[in-house]
Amino acid sequence: MLAKPGHPGSLVALTISFRIRTLFQATNCVVSSEILIEIKDVNFAYGRRPILTGINMIIPRGKVVALMGISGSGKTTLLRLIGGVMKPTSGEIWVDGECTSALDQEGIYRLRRRMGMLFQFGALFTDLSVFDNVAFQMREHVDLPESMIRDLVMMKLHAVGLRGAHKLMPAELSGGMARRVALARAIALDPMIMMYDEPFTGLDPISLGVIANLVRQLNDTLGTTSLVVTHDVQEALDVVDYVYYLSDGKMMAHGTPDEIRANKDPLVHQFVYGEAEGPVEYQYPSGEYAAELKLGKRREASPPGGRHAA
Repeated sequence: MLAKPGHPGSLVALTISFRIRTLFQATNCVVSSEILIEIKDVNFAYGRRPILTGINMIIPRGKVVALMGISGSGKTTLLRLIGGVMKPTSGEIWVDGECTSALDQEGIYRLRRRMGMLFQFGALFTDLSVFDNVAFQMREHVDLPESMIRDLVMMKLHAVGLRGAHKLMPAELSGGMARRVALARAIALDPMIMMYDEPFTGLDPISLGVIANLVRQLNDTLGTTSLVVTHDVQEALDVVDYVYYLSDGKMMAHGTPDEIRANKDPLVHQFVYGEAEGPVEYQYPSGEYAAELKLGKRREASPPGGRHAA
């Protein structure tokens, strides 16, 4: 259970978190009103193959926002652009008042230290214990005594319900436990932005529900802003504040969970309710099946009453 406001442990955690956070605040950073991330007419392509086209988004501070769409629609690419891993072909991405494409390498690294990332399958360091996985970022980026790092690691593990598993190795964890350890590591430095790339994939229903609730609770407790890339529609709609739906690299719809559920666009409706029939077809575009197998020519060549006769 997360510490409640007013609890002594909560006060200590908030004080330490504030001190850590100030280590990564740019001295000349001007905090804008309510907008943390703004994407302005972004296009991105791999060579001649377009991935994102004309994307415009606004992510308010403190909200949980879902990026949804079928595989290959550009969701993870959008996370990479926000994180500064890649630069847009055209357009601008603004994060906390800074344009990512205008930052040099040092500026990008400084910005990334204020971001947390939960990868699709956790991506834990297999040769490090649960404790050392969570402590890794603290030891790399923050000049704190080991005794304080220990307390912070145990706080983060307690927040995800795994304080008692701190001595285990990743190979000893279930899929759901590994995902929770990865989440504890991602929030180790109380990031300004949390990005989740398919956090629910491969989890059993109980673990999925636990992770979904943790995304919501940690966002509200830490005052973070969260971006969630997911295909698990119904679970995500229960915890997010807003949804952007992408298809073929274009923004097709956006709105609150209730607005997305009520959306009448056939493409959005098929995705939200998981319908087999709709604009998204099962078969990849191809030629006529009978012609592909040359069935017509075989019938013509068969003798009357033969194996291929109608």
